[in-house]
Amino acid sequence: MTNYIDPSRANFDAFKALPRDEPIHMLNLLLYRDQAEYPEGHEHHGNGWSGRRAYEEYGKTSGPIFRRVGGSIVWRGAFQTMVTGPDERRWHDGFVAHYPNSGAFFEMIKDPEYQKAVVNRTAALVDSRLVRFAPGEAGEGF
Repeated sequence: MTNYIDPSRANFDAFKALPRDEPIHMLNLLLYRDQAEYPEGHEHHGNGWSGRRAYEEYGKTSGPIFRRVGGSIVWRGAFQTMVTGPDERRWHDGFVAHYPNSGAFFEMIKDPEYQKAVVNRTAALVDSRLVRFAPGEAGEGF
């Protein structure tokens, strides 16, 4: 099974080609490493953190930037079981992040402080998915 941490060039180009002036929801699925893998020389290298702990550090260090660009979490959950999908894929956590528009997302990922913070995300994860959705109306029906 292929693991994904960062977008491919083709996927990121497709994301950039979508409208940039409308709200977006980003589904995040996370599979943590047992042991975080920081690059040699990083302040957290060799500290014995779990992947989950490294992701918590990512949240702490990227959170102010996420909020500054207008981001918020609209749903968060802990994985229980795969109902439809490959048996071998088990996620640890998932959440949906709301951005006022994709420009806000680009502003966040280009921020120099975010670029320092994202090292924690990379160290934390063995696999992930990031899927863009246009927000829809909630309600009782499918």
